[in-house]
Amino acid sequence: MTGARPCAAKKRRARERGGGGEGGGGAAAEAAPGRERRPVAAAAAGGMSWARAAGSALAALLLLAASVLSAALLAPGASLERSTRDLDSKRHVELKMDQALLLIHNELFGTNLTVYWNSERCYQCLLQVLANVSGSAKPGAPSIAAAAVSTQHRSILQLNHTWEEKEVCRLEYTFGEFGNYSLLVKPVHNGVNEIACEIIVNKNPVDSNLPVCIAFLVGLAVIIAVCFLKFLLSLDDFNNWISKTINSRETDRLINSELGSPSRAGQLGEDAQPEAWRPSVVPLRLRCVDTFRGIALIVMVFVNYGGGKYWYFKHASWNGLTVADLVFPWFVFIMGSSIFLSMTSILQRGCSKCRLLGKVAWRSFLLISIGIIIVNPNYCLGPLSWDKVRIPGVLQRLGVTYFVVAVLELLCAKPVPESGALERRCSSLQDVTSSWPQWLFILMLEGVWLALTFFLPVPGCPTGYLGPGGIGDRGQYPNCTGGAAGYIDRVLLGDDHIYQHPSSTVLYHTTVAYDPEGILGTINSIVMAFLGVQAGKILLYYKDQTKGILIRFTAWCCFLGLISAALTKISENEGFIPINKNLWSISYVTTLGSFAFFILLILYPIVDVKGLWTGTPFFYPGMNSILVYVGHEVLENYFPFQWRLQDNQSHREHLVQNLVATTVWVLVAYVLYRKKVFWKI
Repeated sequence: MTGARPCAAKKRRARERGGGGEGGGGAAAEAAPGRERRPVAAAAAGGMSWARAAGSALAALLLLAASVLSAALLAPGASLERSTRDLDSKRHVELKMDQALLLIHNELFGTNLTVYWNSERCYQCLLQVLANVSGSAKPGAPSIAAAAVSTQHRSILQLNHTWEEKEVCRLEYTFGEFGNYSLLVKPVHNGVNEIACEIIVNKNPVDSNLPVCIAFLVGLAVIIAVCFLKFLLSLDDFNNWISKTINSRETDRLINSELGSPSRAGQLGEDAQPEAWRPSVVPLRLRCVDTFRGIALIVMVFVNYGGGKYWYFKHASWNGLTVADLVFPWFVFIMGSSIFLSMTSILQRGCSKCRLLGKVAWRSFLLISIGIIIVNPNYCLGPLSWDKVRIPGVLQRLGVTYFVVAVLELLCAKPVPESGALERRCSSLQDVTSSWPQWLFILMLEGVWLALTFFLPVPGCPTGYLGPGGIGDRGQYPNCTGGAAGYIDRVLLGDDHIYQHPSSTVLYHTTVAYDPEGILGTINSIVMAFLGVQAGKILLYYKDQTKGILIRFTAWCCFLGLISAALTKISENEGFIPINKNLWSISYVTTLGSFAFFILLILYPIVDVKGLWTGTPFFYPGMNSILVYVGHEVLENYFPFQWRLQDNQSHREHLVQNLVATTVWVLVAYVLYRKKVFWKI
C-alpha cells in the first residue's frame, strides 16, 4: 500500500531506515561538502541503529517469553481440573471441556421423568432429551441419573412426565466447567399437590476464564516493558551509553570497510542525489494500514489455531458476533484500502491500465489457486478425489473480491486532486462524489444480494428464509440452512464441493452442507472491500488535513453504525436482517465496517500522525500477510505450532499452545522484515 505520510511520521521513518530513502538522501547531500564528517556521523548512526536493533530484538524475546511465562503461571490449574473429572468419572460420565456433571434426583414416587435441555443461544430451538430418570421406588430413596451439561452458555432445563408429556418444572441455570451439581425434584408437602425443582452445587467448578485473564495480564506487562524500553532508547544519554559499550576498534573497522566498499560508495552517491531527481508523485506507505492488517491477521491465526478452545474465540453458531467473526471482514476492508492506494501509486508511475489489468487478473488467479490447494489438505489420507474438492474458501473469496474491486477502480480511475484544488472547490464530499460510478455499481450489486436473498424461491423452504435450519425455528425447516445462499451453492457447486462442517452444527444440529465463503456472500464481501477503498480515498485525498480525515472516519463510523442499528433493531435475532457471518449479511458488513473505520480513527493519529506507536508487533505480519496466512495453514500440525498435550480437555494447555504458535508467526514475520524478505503475488 502507498499513501501520504505527515511530516512528523516521515522523519521518524527516515530515522528508522538509518539514513536510507528520502531522509537518507537529504542527509547525504547535506554532508557532501564536508566529507571528513562522514565517519563520525556513520559511527553515531551505527550506534543508534545498534541500539534500535537491540531494542527490537529484546522486544521480540519479551514477546516469546510472554508465552512461556503464561504457561508457567497457568500450570497450577491442571490438577484441579483432573481431580474434578476423576470425581465425575465415578458417575460413569466422562466430562469433556466446557461440561459439568448434573445428577438428577427424582423423589417422585412411581413417576418417571424426562429431562430436556437447550442453550439460551439456540434461537427457537427444539428441546433435546438430556436424560430419563425412573421414579422413586420408595419415599426417601430417590432415583438418580447422571448427565453432562454444557457450560458455554446459560442452560434451559425442562422436566416432563415421561408418559403424559406434561411439564413438571422449568428452570434456567449457568453451570461452571467441571462443576458437580444436583437437580433435586421432590414433592412439596403443604397440602397442595406441587413439585419443587432445585439445583445445588456439590463441587465448585473451575474458573475456565482464568487462563485468559492471566495471559492478558502477561501481555499487558510485556507491552509496558516494551514501552519502557522504547522510552529508554529515546533518551540521548542512554543511547550514548550503549554506543560507548561497543568495541571502538571493531566499530572503526566496520565503518572504514563500508566507506571503502564500492557498492557502499555508490549507494551514498545515489542517496546524495537532489530531491528533484526522485519521483515525488509516489505516496509513502501508510503504517496504520499495515498495522490494522497485522492485527486482523494475528487474531485470525490465533482463532484458526483454536483460540484456547473458548467459545468466544470460535465463530458464532448462527446469528451474533464473536471475536473470530471480526477478523475476516477487517482483512477484506484493509485489502480494499490497499487496492486504491497501491493502484494510485502504480498509475502515477506511468504504468498502463492494460498492463495493470493483467497483473490484477494474474494475482486473482494465484489467490484462488492457492486457496483451493490450502482448503483441501490430504497429507495422510491418500489421494484426494476430485468429487470431494472444496471450491469456496477464504483466499478464493479474497481473489474474487480483489478482482472485482480492482477492475472497478481501474476502469473508473481518476487523478487524485491536490489538496489546494480540494480547498478551492470547497467540496467536503469530493472523495464520495468522484466515485459515483463505483458507488452506483456497488448499490446495484447490493440490490442483487437483497433480491436473491429475499425473493429467490427455495424448494421446501419459506422464501426469504435466513435461519440455520436443523432444530432451529422449532424444527420446521431442518434442510433449509442458509436459505437462498445455501441453495445457490448446492445447485451451482454441488453438496460435495462446499464446506461439510459449518458452525451451525454445534447448536442447531444441522445436517446439510453449508459454506460460509459461498457465492452469494461474496457480493457483500465486495461491498466490504469497497468501504475499504473509501477509507483509502479519504487518506489520500485529504493527506495534508488530519482533522478532515478524522472527521470523515467518524462520520462513516456513525453512518454505518446507524444502518446496522436499523437493520438489526439492536438485537441478535429479532431484527430485519440479523448480523450473521455465515450469510455475510449486509448488517454484518455495516457493523464490521463501522468498527473498521473506528479502528482507523484510533490508529491513524497514533501511528502515522504523532508517531506514538510504530504498530509493533502487528506491523511485521501486516507486511507479509500472504506468507503468514498460507504458512500458518500449511504448517498447522507441525511443531512448534502444535504438540501433544498432557490434558487435551484443558483450556489452559490449548491456550498456551495457541499463544506460542501465534507468537512464533509474529517472530517469523519480524525476522523476514529485518531481512527484507516479502512474499508478494
